[in-house]
Amino acid sequence: MLEMGGRLWTIQLLVQTLCLTSVDAFSNGKVTEACGSMMPKHGHAPNTTHSPYSLAVNVTEFSSGDYIQVTISGTTYFEGFLLEARNASNPDSDAVGSFILTNPKTTQLLQCGHTPGSAVSHTSDARQIQMVVIWKAPQNSPDAVNFLPVVSHSGVTPIPPKPTTPSTTIKTSTPSVLPRPFSSVGCGQQKSCLLDPVGCDPEKDPSCFFLSFTPKGQTVVFELSGPSDGYIAFALSHDTWMGDDDMYLCVRDDSLVDVSAAYVKGRSYPQEASENVLTDVAWRLADGVIQCQFRRQVLVPQDPTRFSLDAQYFLFMASGEAENGEVHRHDRQPLISSQQSVINGPAEILNGSRSPLLMKFHSILMLIAWMLAGSTGTFVASYFKPDWPERTLFGQRIWFQVHRGLMILTVLLTCVAFTLPFIYRGGWSKHAGAHPYLGCTVLALALLQPIMATLRPPPDSSRRWVFNWLHWGAGTVAEIMAVAAMFLGMGQQSVLLPHSWCLVVLAGFLAWVVLLRVLLGLHKKGYIKTRFCDFVSKASDTDQQRILADDSEDSTWDAWFKNAVLLAFVIGNSGFLISFIHTISGL
Repeated sequence: MLEMGGRLWTIQLLVQTLCLTSVDAFSNGKVTEACGSMMPKHGHAPNTTHSPYSLAVNVTEFSSGDYIQVTISGTTYFEGFLLEARNASNPDSDAVGSFILTNPKTTQLLQCGHTPGSAVSHTSDARQIQMVVIWKAPQNSPDAVNFLPVVSHSGVTPIPPKPTTPSTTIKTSTPSVLPRPFSSVGCGQQKSCLLDPVGCDPEKDPSCFFLSFTPKGQTVVFELSGPSDGYIAFALSHDTWMGDDDMYLCVRDDSLVDVSAAYVKGRSYPQEASENVLTDVAWRLADGVIQCQFRRQVLVPQDPTRFSLDAQYFLFMASGEAENGEVHRHDRQPLISSQQSVINGPAEILNGSRSPLLMKFHSILMLIAWMLAGSTGTFVASYFKPDWPERTLFGQRIWFQVHRGLMILTVLLTCVAFTLPFIYRGGWSKHAGAHPYLGCTVLALALLQPIMATLRPPPDSSRRWVFNWLHWGAGTVAEIMAVAAMFLGMGQQSVLLPHSWCLVVLAGFLAWVVLLRVLLGLHKKGYIKTRFCDFVSKASDTDQQRILADDSEDSTWDAWFKNAVLLAFVIGNSGFLISFIHTISGL
């Protein structure tokens, strides 16, 4: 039993190694029968020689409700243990407080006394050289405890440790386990914060990406949190382009987290710093979230790749997979702050985006081109050729001028949008899948259409039907390819849209277009007819008057019906387009 001072709490530790003699083992760790006496019941005399095992805690003072990291370690491995906390003024009382596991694979909670989780034991006979748990001080706790070293309740004089008890402390350079998740409380007041989504709280939302930095004299304390099974990282950058950046990584390695500084040159693999410039390192793994905290000097003259924290930088935040402590390319486009921030400056709340502005414009221009301009242009050409036969616009029939104007706009928007990813990437993207290939096909077909139009034969030519079929076929394939590119584009890292939402909106857009095309197709074949003025026909005195009335009603009805459908088509497509633009602008 190890007695510790500070608010009369006692941690009792029993570590019993197995000797090469016949003993009764409890490899499953279900040792609640030993809760009271803390004595092993292996059927063998205990070892009275010097113990190779030690216990350490990470604080020297605590208050009720605080979390304390407790570490059992040894110079040789151990296979079993039982850990409790006892009231130092009454060591024979039940275990008090409760524990939180940091590695449920190797440790388990037991109930000793009336408090669930008041003890910790092993789960198997697997060999360990270190075990870390978190002990939560209960409310209405006693006055003092000797934790080895002394851990005192705030404001209470600790009980001095026994002279024969060795003291064990944790060095500041040794990573420790965070007792609780980070919180967004104090953002913009005591610390600067970058949050994704905006306004989230890492303490309550496991999907929250969180970066904070707090000046502390000539140092800055950083907190980083995000959902990931591999790693999370952030970087300081002079611009919004990845490369030549000061980076910091929190990489999961089994049940531990390695926190390190690195430097990124271009788009290459991060080069880990040759010297450890981080202190007060702590980490936490829980609910699929990685969290880490560390302190760094404002100026690090011994390492020129570490940026001065007195300057202003753009902030990058990324996450991805890791294997055996080695990081892979980030899963999503990094979150980039929308403005530069002085790291050692006043507290502020920062906004950021995962979608570069050029890529947003690429998406929006392509959507305008093919969801509105191109689809409306082909819609008019398909169903409005017979309309307004006597009316012209700039010497050409109205339907042709509308069709040609919209398709020229479509080609121009496609050309501009096509160049933007190459400007942003600086070349061809190797990680975009089939999306850029579809984009190239759409652009080629879009450029082919006006070329064919300038070479088309006269209307009375015997070869006109060849042009008509080629023109219609190329346009139809271009529209199909454009829709396919939309579906694949919503999963691109640079403009990562909500997947299920995008599927619903795109499916709704396609259903809407097909519905109105079918409606006008049925009308064109004469399957949709009605009469608004039947009383006029019935009131006609002669067959000739009735026929004239019928023709007039048909013409009026056809014009009204087709114009109403065209108006609905434009309004509906605009609605789908606006919903996409609104979502993209908020990324």
